[in-house]
Amino acid sequence: MNQVVRPLKDAIKTGHSACPHDCPSTCALEVELIDAHTIGRVRGSKDNDYTAGVICAKVARYAERQHHPDRLMHPLQRIGEKGSGDFRRISWDDALDIVAAEFMKAEQRNGPESVWPYYYAGTMGLVMRDSIQLLRHVKKYSGFFSTICVNPAYAGYAAGAGKIAGVDPREMAKSDVVVIWGTNPVNTQINVMTHATRARKERSAKIVAVDIYMNGTMEQADLAVLVKPGTDGALACAVMHCLFRDGKADWDYLEKYTDAPRELEAHLKSRGPEWASAITGTPVETIEAFAKLIGDNKRSFFRLGYGFARSRNGAANMHAASCIPAVTGAWQYEGGGAFHNNADIFQLNKTVIEGLDAVDRNVRMLDQSRIGAILTGDAEALRGGPPVDAMIIQNTNPVSVAPDQTLVKRGFARSDLFTCVHEQFMTETAKMADIVLPATTFLEHDDIYRGGGQQHIVLGLKLVEARGECWNNHDVIKALAKRLGVEHPALAMTPRELMDQMLQVSKRGTLAELEESRWLDCQPPFRQAHYLDGFNWPDGKFRFKPDWPRVPFRAPYVSGPVEQMPPLPDHWTSIETADAAHPFRLATSPARNFLNSTFNETPTSLSNEKRPTVMIHPDDAIVHGIADGDYVVLGNQRGEVRLHARLFDGLRRGVLIAESIWPNAAYADGCGINTLTGADAIAPFGGAAFHDNRAWVRKAEV
Repeated sequence: MNQVVRPLKDAIKTGHSACPHDCPSTCALEVELIDAHTIGRVRGSKDNDYTAGVICAKVARYAERQHHPDRLMHPLQRIGEKGSGDFRRISWDDALDIVAAEFMKAEQRNGPESVWPYYYAGTMGLVMRDSIQLLRHVKKYSGFFSTICVNPAYAGYAAGAGKIAGVDPREMAKSDVVVIWGTNPVNTQINVMTHATRARKERSAKIVAVDIYMNGTMEQADLAVLVKPGTDGALACAVMHCLFRDGKADWDYLEKYTDAPRELEAHLKSRGPEWASAITGTPVETIEAFAKLIGDNKRSFFRLGYGFARSRNGAANMHAASCIPAVTGAWQYEGGGAFHNNADIFQLNKTVIEGLDAVDRNVRMLDQSRIGAILTGDAEALRGGPPVDAMIIQNTNPVSVAPDQTLVKRGFARSDLFTCVHEQFMTETAKMADIVLPATTFLEHDDIYRGGGQQHIVLGLKLVEARGECWNNHDVIKALAKRLGVEHPALAMTPRELMDQMLQVSKRGTLAELEESRWLDCQPPFRQAHYLDGFNWPDGKFRFKPDWPRVPFRAPYVSGPVEQMPPLPDHWTSIETADAAHPFRLATSPARNFLNSTFNETPTSLSNEKRPTVMIHPDDAIVHGIADGDYVVLGNQRGEVRLHARLFDGLRRGVLIAESIWPNAAYADGCGINTLTGADAIAPFGGAAFHDNRAWVRKAEV
């Protein structure tokens, strides 16, 4: 790592930006600008009342990533075998000419649907992430059904409330109880802890954490509720059982604001703490204590995360947890209610950015999470259409992060598949590409961001010059579109012009106004955020009884066993249960120093994480003859993974936790943890069950 020479403190300027990474916090940033090419420290903005001056350590040391010697600097063409990393430098013109020619060849062979632009959230910028959609819409390339992250969680939350919005997340600081359920913000969203701990400091509020292992958030909680993976629905039912049993249900609120409270009460009579304890592994006393805390404190704020929805019953679990504040009537109070994400409050019109005026509903939509099946020719995954013969990939690294890695790698290894990857580093996906294009970081281009876990639109303009020959995503799409003969108004516009147009048509002001203010607070009024005029259904009532196939979620089709979903909150036994051959349940929870596969190239992150490990309960380790630090093999029907055991008593017996995502190359045989994760679609609208895997474990032969 090259040392950054820092000038005198008075000579360092401060630039303002937004964290672009796949995290709901979307922190407002202050960046030290040492010169036109060099940054120093990165800090959270104290002026932004959600960021509140606090950011995660990995982004604070972003200079490690920005100035990393392994940044891609020039376009490359593969000259060796796929995956060999053997490339030669070529010009941008030659690289783009090759990509355009290969796309046209694929289209001539099997039609435009044989080309699949593939992207995700390596940047959450609305221009740099989403402009790839313009190319696919205008060219009628195969559609991209985004499923890998939000679908189960969004569907479960919208099943009750009717949309993806909730209480102002800053109200956590005004709560008497903050319930952090199924997310580990100490690792993944530090600002949640900022506001929760403020409530504890200023109001003597209690923090409850519900999770599957004693992670950093659980360790900071006043009450840690430890459950087995995929059993959150049972816990939620038992808590509501106690609330009804003990007279803590708010019947005035229930009769006015919910659809079937009497039916729910009757349904839950057989689902008490003893029933739930047998399923979750959580002691009855802990469940009772949790229910009492909620019942005695109306200002209870439920901060519902993504992690517990990443199982085959994830949508049902999210819905069940979201029902609890409806039973207590917590929505009526400042600091009470529920929040998952604010996706539906911004109402941004991205027609021009994404080319939505060119959408053809007859073009097939391919499931992002099923990329392995798609690239290996599965007819159902291809939805009856032609094979995928050509791809351009931006902002994602599927050869590391996608489920069912054995199929994913096999698909990318096809000799007849042409792949172009636009990236910042030589990722494992880039190594499988035919053409690799160097990409700018968020500090090197103009973009705009909207919060998920908060309520701001945040501006992030270019602060330093791009390194080497790096191009931003929009410029790549424009240059490729020109070679393909594509015409659209967005292709003549700069990122700044696109942002200004979007803001104005969305009635969110102008770019000039946003430059002045740096961010825009879009939080709805109190009554709207707390649904005091009714939830987002025609009758205004929260749904204890969801109509699962018709939950308001933007999906082209339903997926998974929708017809089997529970009609009322329940423990839905659709998970991949342990059996004699696979006695463990494995979850691949996020590591503190990585963000998916981002930051797993920076030296401090690698040093802090040390090596891939799997946590196993000491009592389970004894049974399997495993000692702390032993080299072990995990396996299931999808493959095997080799890593080191870490004995840890902060999880239930029969549970394994492998914090991720390490590169596949960090494992002895090149098989990363997603070798073991499945890609079968989650009901009702798809998704990947990263935390829902049966597995066996044994000591490895050295």
